[in-house]
Amino acid sequence: MSKTSALLDWHQTERRRLIEKNLDLTENCLTGSIYEDPPLKALGSETFDLQLREYGWDWPSVAHTMIGRKRLANVRRLTESVIGTGVEGDFIETGVWRGGACIMIRAVLDAYCIKDRTVWLADSFEGLPPPDEEKYPADKGDKFHTYADLSVSMEQVKRNFEKYGLLDEQVKFLKGWFKDTLATAPIQKLALLRLDGDMYESTMDALTALYEKVSVGGYVIVDDYNVVEGCKKAVHDFLDSRNITPEIIEIDGVGVYWQVA
Repeated sequence: MSKTSALLDWHQTERRRLIEKNLDLTENCLTGSIYEDPPLKALGSETFDLQLREYGWDWPSVAHTMIGRKRLANVRRLTESVIGTGVEGDFIETGVWRGGACIMIRAVLDAYCIKDRTVWLADSFEGLPPPDEEKYPADKGDKFHTYADLSVSMEQVKRNFEKYGLLDEQVKFLKGWFKDTLATAPIQKLALLRLDGDMYESTMDALTALYEKVSVGGYVIVDDYNVVEGCKKAVHDFLDSRNITPEIIEIDGVGVYWQVA
């Protein structure tokens, strides 16, 4: 091997090491693991527990995501995957809370110097809607709209992006209920669609408006698949209505994903 080839290999290895170190640090900050951020009292516990944070089983008091380390690592890995394989399209999360998963996506794009893709954040930024039990019986008795901690303003999410130096023209917001914003959003193609709307209605609205925009080889992630029955039912009602039978892959016992064929 020539000295030039050896130097190029060293630069490639070093670049990869620095990218990994940067994104690892971002993950640890976003989940609050790095400073052992205690959870909100809403779920009963008040002490930081690494295992709970690993699986997203608590609601952090300060951290910028509640999806846990495993689901956040999944977001990172699939973002890197579509970049590496050249799958076309933007990225969107429907239901963003404090913005952590989207900050992770934007951090990956930044690390790989990707300038031609957008990260879309769709949310009411006012919490979840009361269930429409007549139209969506699967949401009957849903209580998510009663949790004030789930309401995070768009201005706060933007400030969270700014803390990582990642708020720029590649980050765009769709404010409002999904039924009013997603169908008319100026999105042509998606490489990754992440659903975190909890309810049947929110999940179905997002799938109906956006699924056909996901490129072949792209991914769909469903955050609440195993813990919110209405969400799981919406996924299968949608897939069955279109005779789609993807290989659904478990992430952590809570979330799942599949690749669009």
